[in-house]
Amino acid sequence: MKPLEGIRILDLSRVLACPFASMILAELGAEVTKVEQPGSGDETRSFEPFAEGPGGSVSGYFMSCNRSKRSVTVNLRHAEGQAIIRGLAAQADVLLENFPVGTLKRRGLDWPSLQGVNPRLVYLSCTGFGQTGPYAKRKGYDTVFQAMGGLMSLTGERGGGPVKPGLPVADLTSGLWVAIAVLTALRGRDATGQGGFVDFSMLDGQVSLLTIAAARWFALAEVPPRLGTEHPGRVPTASFRCRDGRFLHITCSDQHWAPLCRALQLDALGADAGLAANAGRVARRAEVMDALTAAMATLTRAEAVAALDAQDVPNGPVLALDEVLADEHVAARGMVARVAHPVLGDFPALPVPLRFDGWDQPVAGRPPLLGEHTDEILRDRLGYDAARIASLREAGAI
Repeated sequence: MKPLEGIRILDLSRVLACPFASMILAELGAEVTKVEQPGSGDETRSFEPFAEGPGGSVSGYFMSCNRSKRSVTVNLRHAEGQAIIRGLAAQADVLLENFPVGTLKRRGLDWPSLQGVNPRLVYLSCTGFGQTGPYAKRKGYDTVFQAMGGLMSLTGERGGGPVKPGLPVADLTSGLWVAIAVLTALRGRDATGQGGFVDFSMLDGQVSLLTIAAARWFALAEVPPRLGTEHPGRVPTASFRCRDGRFLHITCSDQHWAPLCRALQLDALGADAGLAANAGRVARRAEVMDALTAAMATLTRAEAVAALDAQDVPNGPVLALDEVLADEHVAARGMVARVAHPVLGDFPALPVPLRFDGWDQPVAGRPPLLGEHTDEILRDRLGYDAARIASLREAGAI
């Protein structure tokens, strides 16, 4: 048995943040029904990159965050489509949606409307700026929230402009917050017997992640500068170019300083009492970084890793994506799975990174084809017969 077995999630969300959350919950055992627009489906079904297989092409983007779900196509603008959602919500434990503020209220599918249908329902609304506040009706995407939430201002090389990370961090971390919120609300419902509403703002999610950067402002009234791979309050923590052009990242606490100097044959630095504590190294950052940069440039990445590992100094090669996915430890941990897809055949996937003792392990499933389970869900959940389903399809409700 998987930990979330028996939980039913009605997922009205699209694109990335909420679909990522519902995929995690699905692979932990929840039954996730993904509601999509008839004909086109989730926008990400048309997003690059496309994987080619024996049966055609499929969006790799869509596949990355929609595994292990069932797909039903429902037209939320159609009265009969809205009735279907109300019927499914009556049987659900959780409803997820990420429509602009007010959209589902106009269709009778907001929390107050569905609370009467199912008082035990956990209803989570994920929007860019939340249900309240001066920005509530504004629209935005991942990079907008990175920009407004401070992440971009902290990311980039020293003296350079702001840079976005190489992944949609606002979307992905929002997905994690959504999953946490769902599990928390379900626990609360178990205790009280009542469902509830969760208002999640993606901007709020980014602001909450500022943590140690905000701590510098709270403690020192300092706006942290962009430092590339360096850390504003810890030296050394940085990536260094090696003789072969590859990079190695080192993070060093006080107990690692002397071993680091031994590994790189920086005896004078290691003997300098003024550098034994982090505060001294921060004060003399340029001197320390210049010495380490010169020393690392004399070694290949493999030589540097070996020297630092021999002294138990925390370090890690800066790996390209292909190197990560081929890494022996990543393979040993089962972090690249394979799924059987009806269009693509055998295809790789990144599974949920949790290992359980006492429950079945999460298994990467395949994403659904568009509307693959519409007839099955309407028949088995709502009791619709074939004639009624055909009539709804002809009317454009499904």
